[in-house]
Amino acid sequence: MARKKCDRDAEVRRRARERVGPAPPASVIPLKTKRKKPKHKKPPGEEDQWNAE
Repeated sequence: MARKKCDRDAEVRRRARERVGPAPPASVIPLKTKRKKPKHKKPPGEEDQWNAE
């Protein structure tokens, strides 16, 4: 009869997941253009997304 191999690393991960709990759900990261303001100011006549909001 074949003997089941003990996987020590898998056992450690399983016990760690029991203690910590499930991973948090994934969240959507907004586009970089929406997160950061532009580096340079635009001339007064051009449309600017940061002043429109």
